[in-house]
Amino acid sequence: MKLAICNELFEPLDWETTCQRVAGYGYAGIEIAPYTMGAEPTRVPMDMRKEWSRIAADQGLEIVGLHWLLAKTAGYHLTSPDRGVREKTTDYLKGLVELTADLGGGVMVFGSPGQRSFGPDQNAESANECAMEVLRNLVPVLETQRVVLALEPLSPAETNFWNTAKEVSSLLDGLDSPWVQLHLDVKAMASEQKAVADIIRSSAERLVHFHANDPNRLGPGMGLVDYRDIVQALRDVNYEGWLSVEVFDFSPGYDLIAEQSINYLRRQLDVS
Repeated sequence: MKLAICNELFEPLDWETTCQRVAGYGYAGIEIAPYTMGAEPTRVPMDMRKEWSRIAADQGLEIVGLHWLLAKTAGYHLTSPDRGVREKTTDYLKGLVELTADLGGGVMVFGSPGQRSFGPDQNAESANECAMEVLRNLVPVLETQRVVLALEPLSPAETNFWNTAKEVSSLLDGLDSPWVQLHLDVKAMASEQKAVADIIRSSAERLVHFHANDPNRLGPGMGLVDYRDIVQALRDVNYEGWLSVEVFDFSPGYDLIAEQSINYLRRQLDVS
């Protein structure tokens, strides 16, 4: 398992300084929120994409991919009953797939609770059909660009759609594509009835990416969640992907969060 961190924590810093900091803490990878690349990330010119890749590589960092795919956007929605909105959303996500590939990344995490919740004019079945339409139309470009879209279950406090790993896994069984798989997040899993370690073990077949954090919205080891059972479960299912630190409360500052998170994860993994 390799350790990464999400870049929006460092948003006050420019990209080069961010990469220098992240490498200095000892992370091997960095994960990007598209909005940190500008208001229209799918229109970022190729020379900027190459420059971001070069800067990361010069610091010995791998760009993991993208997350917060629809954050700080307008007019996009995964489960909208409006076909035009779904088509627009599909086109935007295709652009993000190409951006991910151009940056050298291999995974895109779909969380974006506000852009997937369904309204009172829909039910879960109808929302699922709309989402499946978008996903099926994305699969060809995902395959061409060799990028995996990882769907993230989130708590009922954040969204009414895809609240458990079991729900997402059921959808993935229906889609049946190796290019759309499962992402797990500790903060989100804490809202489920099952223990986090049990969710990991029951989701092993689909699991491709993992966010390390705590229900208190800070980093791993900065709250009440003990990662010993979590790390053991990941080892038990032979997970060899990224443990990517994603936080939501930036108030302690990026230095403290980044350093405490990686030091804690290293202790759990028993690596120097």
